[in-house]
Amino acid sequence: MEQLAQTVIELIKAHPYLAAFLIGATAFGESFAIISFFVPGTTILVTAGTLITKGAIDPVTTCIAAIIGAILGDAISYWIGLSFGRALPNHWPFKTHQATLARGVRFFERFGWTSIFVGRFLGPLRAFVPLVAGMCRMRAVPFYTANVISAVIWAPALLYSGYLIGIVFESNWSPHQKALAIAGAVLGFLLLGTLARRVFQHHAR
Repeated sequence: MEQLAQTVIELIKAHPYLAAFLIGATAFGESFAIISFFVPGTTILVTAGTLITKGAIDPVTTCIAAIIGAILGDAISYWIGLSFGRALPNHWPFKTHQATLARGVRFFERFGWTSIFVGRFLGPLRAFVPLVAGMCRMRAVPFYTANVISAVIWAPALLYSGYLIGIVFESNWSPHQKALAIAGAVLGFLLLGTLARRVFQHHAR
């Protein structure tokens, strides 16, 4: 997946006019059921944020594209869940992810629409929660409300984190100070991710 991330970033650098499309497609793949396992979306979006610092890509169109891609990815996952209902785990390729779907169902049944919002920030589970929402026949209005609000926060947050990293690299700080700043930011993200996963695992039992 590292090779895919590098290829996408190189394409963006070489063809800035494709940045919005590529970033939107990345956010879509990261949010779409199953495909999210094969798309290093977080890496690409954060790295794209560093390009904003250099003025290589437009921050507004890039951010809008990422938000739209994330919304569409969740929306289609939700539609798939609606279409197949509780029979979804019996169909390929979801047969191999029955345990994750079952945990997602328990999590959704416990937290309802808020699980859509929280699920956006739970890594590989990101695309499964909308899928489960569809399976459980969640009403469209609360789903799309949570979908849009979470996308509006998630996509800019990743791009902005990359933007901040870019600022650190472009600053006049010493190498030691730059390393400490980046290490602190990475540690913070890892701690938040670990906390979110533990909360999910605890309440989905």
